[in-house]
Amino acid sequence: MVNTNTNWIQMSDTAIIKQIGSFIKQKRVDQNLTQAQLAKKAGLNRWTISQIENGESINLSSLIQILRALDSLYVLSEFEYKEVISPLEYAKLKRKQKERVRNRTSQTPKKDELGW
Repeated sequence: MVNTNTNWIQMSDTAIIKQIGSFIKQKRVDQNLTQAQLAKKAGLNRWTISQIENGESINLSSLIQILRALDSLYVLSEFEYKEVISPLEYAKLKRKQKERVRNRTSQTPKKDELGW
């Protein structure tokens, strides 16, 4: 059974890097790939794969290449930011839109007025 209760906040940067390396190693082993095979598939050298699996830091581009090669880019979905408007802000926005419509219609001249 996998431990899903990782408390990222309490972990040091080094511990987080080791956790990422463990994830990559487990994915690689699950797919029955050697480090060399994964490196070739990711377009990297085997040393880079070994480095991350051993808890060493690698650059972000290499991490993305590894995740892509492991078909694991889904882990990046947590980084997706969706702007959410609060109900109060939505109500204010709607009120402003109504005011603009009212102001626009009240400024148009009537048919029998020349508008000057």
